[in-house]
Amino acid sequence: MQRDDAFAPPTSPYSDREFAQPQPAYAYSPSPRGSYHDDPDAAGANYPPPSPSPISPNHSATLLPTTGSPLADRSYGTGHGVPTKRGAAKRKRLLGFGALALVLVAAAVVLPLYFLVIKKKGGSAAAAESGSPSGNINGSGAGSGTGTGTGTKLLGAITGGDGSTVTTASGGSFVYKNPYGGYWLTDPENPFASGARPNSWTPALNESWKWGVDRVHGVNLGGWFVLEPFISPALFQAYPTATDEWSLSEFMRADGTLAAKLEEHYDTFITEEDIAEIAGAGLNWVRLSIPFWAISTWSDIGSNSPSGTPIGEPYLEGVCWKYIVRLLGWARKYGIRVNIDLHAVPGSQNGYNHSGKLGQINFLNGIMGIANAQRTLDYIRIITQFISQPEYQDVVQMFGVINEARLAVIGRPQLTAFYLEVHKIIRGITGMGEGKGPYISIHDGFDGLSKWAGFLPGSDRVILDTHPYFAFSGAPNDAPIATGEDDARAGGPWPKQACDAWGSSINESRSDFGVTVAGEFSNGYNDCGLFLTGVGGSQSFGGDCKFWEDSSRWDASTKAGVRAFALASMDAMRDWFFWTWKIGAAADGVVRSPLWSYKLGLAGGWMPTDPRVSIGKCAAIGVRGRSFEGPFSAWQTGGAGAGTIAAAATAEFGQWPPATISHVDAADRTAVPTYTATGAVPTLTYLTPATSGGGAGGAGPTVTASIGSGWANAGDSKGGVTAVAGCAYPNAYNALSLPAPAAACTGV
Repeated sequence: MQRDDAFAPPTSPYSDREFAQPQPAYAYSPSPRGSYHDDPDAAGANYPPPSPSPISPNHSATLLPTTGSPLADRSYGTGHGVPTKRGAAKRKRLLGFGALALVLVAAAVVLPLYFLVIKKKGGSAAAAESGSPSGNINGSGAGSGTGTGTGTKLLGAITGGDGSTVTTASGGSFVYKNPYGGYWLTDPENPFASGARPNSWTPALNESWKWGVDRVHGVNLGGWFVLEPFISPALFQAYPTATDEWSLSEFMRADGTLAAKLEEHYDTFITEEDIAEIAGAGLNWVRLSIPFWAISTWSDIGSNSPSGTPIGEPYLEGVCWKYIVRLLGWARKYGIRVNIDLHAVPGSQNGYNHSGKLGQINFLNGIMGIANAQRTLDYIRIITQFISQPEYQDVVQMFGVINEARLAVIGRPQLTAFYLEVHKIIRGITGMGEGKGPYISIHDGFDGLSKWAGFLPGSDRVILDTHPYFAFSGAPNDAPIATGEDDARAGGPWPKQACDAWGSSINESRSDFGVTVAGEFSNGYNDCGLFLTGVGGSQSFGGDCKFWEDSSRWDASTKAGVRAFALASMDAMRDWFFWTWKIGAAADGVVRSPLWSYKLGLAGGWMPTDPRVSIGKCAAIGVRGRSFEGPFSAWQTGGAGAGTIAAAATAEFGQWPPATISHVDAADRTAVPTYTATGAVPTLTYLTPATSGGGAGGAGPTVTASIGSGWANAGDSKGGVTAVAGCAYPNAYNALSLPAPAAACTGV
């Protein structure tokens, strides 16, 4: 389906695919959110004449349903299977007053009949909900309300566009604001009805996403289900010595508030209105960080001595899952695609606080490295089974299997063997080829994109994820960013630095690896922010961090500089997820890491209300480099050859578990403990938080659609990972400082 010209991307005299050569090679940065860094070159600041202002979208709309809209094809009501191909027919335009008059006459006759007598699913006739639709039907086919209507009921579903009123499950309401042709759609009787669209230039959920053509303009929902001190500082300020979710959970368990405080956080930190605002900001994806304890925790993960007391994981087990399912429903309602990212795994894959436990890396590293990897593979399997059900695969279209595993510690051969085993497990569940389960996203391990060229050729739909940041370089990063309000000077050297550092390298990766996205980036050119470098952490910024921790102090030049840096970063990366949508207020009520909040940036004026204005920013400031013209190879997007991995790759990395593990002496290799696959397998189910029941005291609708079993492939009947009976395991989170078991404990 071609997009309305009225909502075409802003024009620019510069190619959006031209970027400069990258700065010197990326360096590993061991920091709380650290990834890549380059020092800014103030001497290289370039202030060319500004480019012409982008063309504003034309918000005019047709008056009758058009091809591809839910009013015309009604495909949203048919369920939740594999997204359909987008049509290629171009919508006809109405020219002249005569044609317009005919349309108005037709509308006067057809619309009342269409909305008042509608066939519901199953074929029975039914009247529309009370309150006839007001406003126009926009070019995407959405009911556009006036701000007082409750949306238009179609075939059992309710839909609305810009200005329509949304009533939430708890009985609240808000006005949906989306000037870009997006529309929401929901069916209380069928929570899996598809067809919503976040904006006119993004395919609806029941249409195919085309990598290399469609662009990811996304945000992370960080700090929601995996707590981070700088995102939810007030929770940590109440327990001053808590440094991560492990220690915070221990303190909350001790005072009896763990369940109550965390469930309140899950319920309120991100709301349905946030997801509506994400769509209204011209965005189309979210990256959702989830922990393994959304599924289960273990009460015995070993001990610090052979005869010591067993240690249990203190996290709140399973409670956040129902809120994750609720989020998937909201994303479906507003047409937002979801990248689920497994952010925290047993043993910790990076030792950062956002892995759950600050400190040692015991995933694929050290004496408990294999055992922790076994548990992780089981969680990946369980998540894949759930999201690959037909009820969810149109919403969850990407699965980040492990966040920021530190390759320099774990080792490239070991991590590659793990990724190959992940591919085997996931594609064993989903099958091979386009439309069969999610894309598999792997992080670059802080090793530079070029090192992944030619990775696992013939694999099926694998995405490379990179997290470019300047904030954690350890440099003072004090080059000015508040250098004027006009496009030519705003941002000082920082916009050019972003284009230089990231544009060509990411485009080269698209050519040499395949689909590549920036799963995280921010406006944090410095490392200022309460708890940004951890509780008790220090900053390397050469200026006054207090200024950057209170956006009420920022003047117009500062905001223009931050905005210019954001636009350059977006243009350089092309497909991106900003970290993060929301930063919670500190105990004093102030957001103390404002450079990291997209939502606050929209309200404050330093984030674009339409991300398409970033297109061409790098070329506009004189940065040109390697481009990616596409298309991707067929096997990279699930076409011919997908799933036939080159024999050389499987021969080199196909052994699982790997023969060697980092930080295990040769003499101890035979004593590396493992688990056995003879346990019960937790199954994720459709479960959402309880509400008051349909709003203000009324009985809620009955869900009549199939909700799925939680297990997409019944042929997968292998047992779950569990400890070998009678074995004494070292503490799975502290094993690097413990001796190997005296006797082998093996289950594989």
